[in-house]
Amino acid sequence: LRTIFDPQIPVNIYDLGLIYELAMVPDSGAVHIRMTLTAPGCPVAQTFPALVAEAVGEVPGVADVQVELVWQPRWDKTMMSEAARLELGLL
Repeated sequence: LRTIFDPQIPVNIYDLGLIYELAMVPDSGAVHIRMTLTAPGCPVAQTFPALVAEAVGEVPGVADVQVELVWQPRWDKTMMSEAARLELGLL
């Protein structure tokens, strides 16, 4: 997930805090991801979950990926990692 970047912010989606939950069933290789975007009107809302699913699906041992796009809790800058805030000059 750290190899996938938000198209509008030069920080990966994990450090941006866009990943709310990541669960994997090791025996089946099924992965479920709950994630959000920086804003509901984000222009990539329709395509970004598929991009995330494709990237995670390339990880060895992953057989199926389901990405759930959620809007609650609403994302804000406090959800970013310290490294992301530092990179964006917010610290």
